[in-house]
Amino acid sequence: MRVIFAGTPEFAATALKAIIDAGFDVPLVLTQPDRPAGRGMQMHASAVKQLALAHQIPVAQPVSLRLDGKYPEVAQDAHELLRNTTHDVMVVAAYGLILPLTCLSIPRLGCINIHGSLLPRWRGAAPIHRAIEAGDTETGITIMQMEEGLDTGPMLMRRAVPIRTSDTTASLHDQLATLGGEMIVETLRQLAAAPLMATIQPEDGVCYAAKISKEEAAINFEASALEIDRKIRAFNPFPAAHANIDGTTIKFWRAEVANGDSKSPSGSLIEASGQQGVLISCEGGKSVLRVLELQKPGGKRLPAQEFLQGFPLKAGQVFHS
Repeated sequence: MRVIFAGTPEFAATALKAIIDAGFDVPLVLTQPDRPAGRGMQMHASAVKQLALAHQIPVAQPVSLRLDGKYPEVAQDAHELLRNTTHDVMVVAAYGLILPLTCLSIPRLGCINIHGSLLPRWRGAAPIHRAIEAGDTETGITIMQMEEGLDTGPMLMRRAVPIRTSDTTASLHDQLATLGGEMIVETLRQLAAAPLMATIQPEDGVCYAAKISKEEAAINFEASALEIDRKIRAFNPFPAAHANIDGTTIKFWRAEVANGDSKSPSGSLIEASGQQGVLISCEGGKSVLRVLELQKPGGKRLPAQEFLQGFPLKAGQVFHS
């Protein structure tokens, strides 16, 4: 079984490594073009590209695959490369480019996608973030046969994992990435033996996980403490939930819902101590958020007690979005 792989971030690199370690022949990898990153804005290769090159696998980085798009010549070259590379199937995981029907129809056994949710819930770009933010109690991995629609293809395999109240996007990402690698290897082994049974996605339960924007990370303390806690966990590690106090933006990395309520306005600081953490009034005093890990500009992520030693806070100060 010869597998072309298309993906970009760590989530995809975990799956590619599982495919390589399982002994499948990977003649070509597609990934996004190198991007500037870090404080120096140096060009960085994707996690998938780095892994592919470490295993001496040829890498292509087209900016588009759409023949009717902005870069038809680039797309045409990519199509020719796919057609001229002997393979049976393409596996796609968090690639970041739309695969038009002209691409989907090239592999003999089609294109298979690893998606980080229990489809049809959370189709789209940010399924892990949105599941935590919405308060879902479970999520999982769906392996599906790709078609033109956005994550609409028939399902080949589907496995659930619980979402714990302590889970962040970072922790859940790593768990799902590992599961996705295990499932795609199992899928490919089954596919090599016989055609797979596919299940059409139901119409009920469809929802979309819109791409995360930095603007969403500002905390609105008119929301409940529970909703804010979910947001903090959903936006860890990116884009990091934050609030402003006296002109300084503070990132919130870990929090929990505190017992009781408050008579203070939303965003008001009730208490700041090493024992209690940073207690903030939410939804007009109906609930209280206890912030346990914070970060000031230019500083490190610190437990509340250590943070307060270098950035004192006092009751009565007000956090704003």
